[in-house]
Amino acid sequence: MLRTLLRFGVVAGAVGLGACKLEVINPNSPTTIQVKATPADLETFLGTQYRRIHAALYGTTANVWGMMQVQSFENFSTLSNNCQGQRVSIPRAGNDNSVGNTCFSEQNRIYFQASEVGRAVSDGLRKMDEGLTFGTPEQDFRNRAFAEFVRGLALGYLALVYDSAGITTPDDPVTAQGTSDPGELSHYSDVGAAAITAFDKAVDAATSAAALPASSTNFPLPSNWVFTTNTLSAAEFIKLVRSYRARIRANVARTPAERAAVNWDLVIADAQNGITADHRITTNTVTGPNNSWVNQWYSYSTWHQALPFIYGMADNSGNYGAWIATPLGTRGAGAVPFFMTTADQRFPQGADRAAQRLDFALTQCSAANIVCKRYFVNRDGTDPPASPTWGASQYDHARFYSWKTSGNTGTGQNGPFPFFTVAELNMLEAEGQIRKGNIAAAAALIDKTRAACGPGGTAVSPGCTARPAGNGDPNTGGGLPALTGVVLDATTPVPGGGACVPLVPHNASNAGGGTVACGNIFEAMKWEKRIETAYTHFGAWFFDSRGWGDLPLATPVDWAPPYEELQTRFRIGAQIYSVGGPNPYGGAAVSGYGW
Repeated sequence: MLRTLLRFGVVAGAVGLGACKLEVINPNSPTTIQVKATPADLETFLGTQYRRIHAALYGTTANVWGMMQVQSFENFSTLSNNCQGQRVSIPRAGNDNSVGNTCFSEQNRIYFQASEVGRAVSDGLRKMDEGLTFGTPEQDFRNRAFAEFVRGLALGYLALVYDSAGITTPDDPVTAQGTSDPGELSHYSDVGAAAITAFDKAVDAATSAAALPASSTNFPLPSNWVFTTNTLSAAEFIKLVRSYRARIRANVARTPAERAAVNWDLVIADAQNGITADHRITTNTVTGPNNSWVNQWYSYSTWHQALPFIYGMADNSGNYGAWIATPLGTRGAGAVPFFMTTADQRFPQGADRAAQRLDFALTQCSAANIVCKRYFVNRDGTDPPASPTWGASQYDHARFYSWKTSGNTGTGQNGPFPFFTVAELNMLEAEGQIRKGNIAAAAALIDKTRAACGPGGTAVSPGCTARPAGNGDPNTGGGLPALTGVVLDATTPVPGGGACVPLVPHNASNAGGGTVACGNIFEAMKWEKRIETAYTHFGAWFFDSRGWGDLPLATPVDWAPPYEELQTRFRIGAQIYSVGGPNPYGGAAVSGYGW
């Protein structure tokens, strides 16, 4: 790990030096011990660390999110930018970690920055354990809670992305330079468990703060620590921590067997006590958090298309069934990209392309602070080229187009953006309820978005119900037939007949010949979660799809630690996990859909 040190050496030098390490402290690093010399300095420093994690995930396109998007079918792009083109092919390419590979800067960013943050806040927590006080008990508890929350995020995203990482804690041995040493790398499951422990400690500390008298040094958190659109009281902070704890607990799994083994009782409990409105951060292109990837996708060029593999499950025209039955190499061949009609009101409505363009155009929500009528648009303009042609469709994601163009005051990308939606939390609970056999409870949760009304709250579909305020975008919903009272078990197909959503493929192999049929309640949950979280947060579809077993055959399920990290640990040859490296650096099995 890059332990606030400038570490030198390559494999050849490592072999000659045996077990020696050449290390020199970097006096310019913001995580060196000098920055944390006083309580005031340490508090100021801790307040920047959520932003540091946020920058690693969202502040640049130079990370693995673009690769995850194309690997999980959330997005389609063959650009070489940020290694999307290197990962989009079927059969899937490996996540190359060989020395000097072309994707190394994208693949190492989250590892190094999250490790740096985890180490930095652990150093601060150790100082607190050694007796440092910020002045009042409530301030001590508040700052400890925030530090443990950020440490949980750092460890959590390391566990989600990489097959192993160092686990930083306040109890790590301290080097002669004053930095904590986490020791050897740990398996992703252990890193994930450490993240959960940090979240537990964050909740405990915030609960202790809440029990103390209100004061200027207690909660709410300073506004520039998280940049939320609402102030985070101790109670609201705990809800946020529990929401992230539910997300990470469920998503560390690499296989369906691991996902099934998750403690779903704890996920359900956190989901039921998590955020009650979308966690929106006020983004800023200059001084605060931003979302660089969404800005690129909304350029509507070769960066983005909504390809048919998953999005086609909304179709009721027969085009998706024909597409699935066609051999992979000839899907989408011809001059007209994939077109569908659907009962799902989050997609443009109309019997042909002209009607769908008339139904919804980007100009309808390009002004500031506007909720777009649909989540997707049938693009009005030149279709970007698609090779392979199976990536071609007429559709782009448009839900946050107003934020991209005008923000909330007229300046693009400056304004609230949802990084954790209530719908995601509802679907985490719904998944747990299905796995526990509580079908009625799951159906009610799924219907909060599935059966919600479309634009303006009008009943656009039989059974449509008003979507509750506080769900983020209250005027938009699926408008689909409700599951409540209709789907009473885990196998019954969703209602809707020939217009059912989702329409699920079976045996959709590269050779073609697959079929489609109405999905069950678990597929309805997956559909809602995908559509409601598309382009909202880092790795959304990738983490879910690997745990559900929906990634295409041989898709890598994670990344190795950066080769630079492994070299400093004297790994050589296959030990740095180049293409085809050893387990657990493996690939997905054939998906449940057949691809």
